[in-house]
Amino acid sequence: MASYTVKVIDTEFITPDVKRFVVERPKGYTYEPGQATDVAIDKPGWTDQLRPFTFTGLPGAKHLEFIIKLYDGRGGVTHQLGLVHKNDQLILGEPFGAITYKGPGFFFAGGAGVTPFVAILRDLQKRKALAGNTLVCSNHTATDVILDEEFTKMLGKRFIKIFTRQRVIGFHERRIDRDLLVALVQDFDQYFYLCGPEDFVADMRRLLEELGAKAEALVFEQ
Repeated sequence: MASYTVKVIDTEFITPDVKRFVVERPKGYTYEPGQATDVAIDKPGWTDQLRPFTFTGLPGAKHLEFIIKLYDGRGGVTHQLGLVHKNDQLILGEPFGAITYKGPGFFFAGGAGVTPFVAILRDLQKRKALAGNTLVCSNHTATDVILDEEFTKMLGKRFIKIFTRQRVIGFHERRIDRDLLVALVQDFDQYFYLCGPEDFVADMRRLLEELGAKAEALVFEQ
């Protein structure tokens, strides 16, 4: 399988534990919004430590962009990515992934599971095709929300935030359950895009199918 060594052009923290990386784009390197690739750090001892991360930039952009949640306490790849800076190098694999846009619907994201939806929604916005799409993000607290300002500007009232460990005035303060889905969705004959921790995706699939969503209308990473 082909691999590509690319230079890091810029990095920045967009939440206390989420970091944005802008890197070189290899010549002829293409992907679909929602796809990911395996990423390793080009440093001794880390070149074979590949982890999947989603492209968050537009497919036609000059550079590639990743938005990655860091888990410092684990001492693994994302901890090391927290130490990566401009002019360091990453190693990329080929694009892959099953989360691609099929039509208007609801995007349900658990925490950093929102990242596959970033490029999809940015692409829809560029093509003026956002109508009929809603993004629902479940996070522990308000400080965990990724790209809050951008999604609010992009989607307005169709950007719904749910917090599971913090009471925030004016926002839902609960986990996504059957009653909340009924209140939010109402029409279950549409597409549902799911990404997040395994138990989050499994629970969402079960609830949506119980409420009448078709299995073939559920889009998630298999």
